[in-house]
Amino acid sequence: MKATSFEDLRIWQSARELSKEIYRISRFPEFSKDYRFVGQITSAMGSVMDNIAEGFERDGNKEFFQFLSIAKGSCGEVRSQLYRAYDAGYIDEELFNTLLGKIRALSSSIFHFMNTLKASEITGKKHKE
Repeated sequence: MKATSFEDLRIWQSARELSKEIYRISRFPEFSKDYRFVGQITSAMGSVMDNIAEGFERDGNKEFFQFLSIAKGSCGEVRSQLYRAYDAGYIDEELFNTLLGKIRALSSSIFHFMNTLKASEITGKKHKE
């Protein structure tokens, strides 16, 4: 199936689902009191979604690739912040491992999508004559 909008992309859909989970855990009583940290982790997770969307809307593969690279970097940021949340006792080990697995899988999916994009002969809508 050809994606006609960023909402069609599985990587964006996965980022959205994980974003909902991050917002949910940020409301845990002890976690929610750490306002700065809540802002950091929700912002980083939002960055994953938003950069996938913005890159798609740019209509050029080179720009899209760059935005996907930023989204992948934000996955690393969220992963690091999950360690901080676990170390601070905001989430338990089971939840930590579940979320860590999901963010790693998303990062891997973005990486594979980037490789597919790089190998594609299609350069984007704005390059069509």
